[in-house]
Amino acid sequence: MAVVASAPGKVLMAGGYLVLERPNAGIVLSTNARFYAILKPLYDALESDILAAEWMDLKVNSPQMSRETTYKLSLKDFTLQCLSESRNPFVEYAVQYSIAAAYATLDKNERNRLLKLLSQGMDITILGCNDFYSYRNQIEARGLPLVPDSLATLQPFTSITFNAEESNVENSKPEVAKTGLGSSAAMTTAVVAALLNYLGVVDLPLYSTNQKNDKILDLDLVHMIAQTAHCIAQGKVGSGFDVSSAVYGSHRYVRFSPNIISSAQETVGNTPLEEVIGDVLKGKWDHERTKFSLPPLMNLILGEPGSGGSSTPSMVGAVKKWQKSDPQKSKDTWNKLSEANSALVAQFNLLSKSAADSWDSYKAVITGCSMLKSEKWMEQFSEATHVEIVKALLGARDAMLKIRFHMRQMGDAAGIPIEPESQTRLLDVTMNTEGVLLGGVPGAGGFDAVFAITLSDSSTNLTKIWSFHNVLAMLVREDPRGVSIESGDPRAK
Repeated sequence: MAVVASAPGKVLMAGGYLVLERPNAGIVLSTNARFYAILKPLYDALESDILAAEWMDLKVNSPQMSRETTYKLSLKDFTLQCLSESRNPFVEYAVQYSIAAAYATLDKNERNRLLKLLSQGMDITILGCNDFYSYRNQIEARGLPLVPDSLATLQPFTSITFNAEESNVENSKPEVAKTGLGSSAAMTTAVVAALLNYLGVVDLPLYSTNQKNDKILDLDLVHMIAQTAHCIAQGKVGSGFDVSSAVYGSHRYVRFSPNIISSAQETVGNTPLEEVIGDVLKGKWDHERTKFSLPPLMNLILGEPGSGGSSTPSMVGAVKKWQKSDPQKSKDTWNKLSEANSALVAQFNLLSKSAADSWDSYKAVITGCSMLKSEKWMEQFSEATHVEIVKALLGARDAMLKIRFHMRQMGDAAGIPIEPESQTRLLDVTMNTEGVLLGGVPGAGGFDAVFAITLSDSSTNLTKIWSFHNVLAMLVREDPRGVSIESGDPRAK
């Protein structure tokens, strides 16, 4: 019986850099771009010598990259032997830690069932939505316009071609650049979720159903294993917002204390993995997660300027260096950024409450404003309820302008292009377009992408303007749902 799990990509709308340090918050939106892990047994069940099995056969397929990797996993200490050239450390740690978690959490009576499953081996297929990758070059090569409809002509789960000059397959770089949606976090989370569900450790909700609170402990377990696997695979303990949104969906996030995972990093290799993972599961996970998603009738739009990527680790390093060299100025900038981030959340929460309390008024304002530039919004309305909603819209705009200003200040001080001049010009045009609430650079900034929040049906205005400015509007939208079990193979849809 196959298990299919999926996890979403993310956009960090506010909180870039700050989210690295507690107690600063990040506002992270999960998206409709999802990674899928399809897990099924390699062999039919064998009744004979299940308890004597010492190794598990594992096959990992990535059809988009035309790669198949085979492994043997020791059922004694969970070490992996790779029998192929190409490797994927994120999947490797996800498999090892998920199986160790099953041993650490399931009681002795369930061990026989677990061994029976493991003795059948595992076949894991990994698929990522096209949105995780840039197909801009292919679209331009085909002479198609830079609009979302051109992206929609691509087959789902399109193959990712590799540079021909690379003779060593293991080190070859994809021609297709990534779009910064957190592919490794979504992939790791999907694999962990599929494994833990398959092994009977958790019982996750179907994608089609709303995630209920009674599943929160299962989601917490997926989160702990996925965060640990992702950090160890990366070789560093990041903020974890990308894994958190892959598990829980859109929310306001405050990171966990790094020592929860760094202690596991130190003990791996010296202590039995089952014990290490047992300690991770019992650890004091102190991350904070507050409900947040975009208010109704608002759309997340992502644009790809096509001006080359930025290296997030080097930009983070430059900001940390600046913090050390000018602690007072950097503290002042971070405090102002934190205040602006909080103001943005407060205005969005006011708008969500307005939608819940007085839908007709809310809908009338959003629809009316969607056809006009922001300076015309207030003069359209006189009724008190309507005016309060417009004030909240303008308050959100003002908060994002302050965020952008302080992010630019930080970039200038640290000597890095957090909001480069080309992005500033583009975002100014974006925010001056009819029906656009706000715009910014997601996450750590740079040249990778821009985002905008549009009102009602006004997105087409923006996609045309972006296309004129050589920016490709992507098909990505917010989907506030986190990790889920799917009803079947997504390729069959």
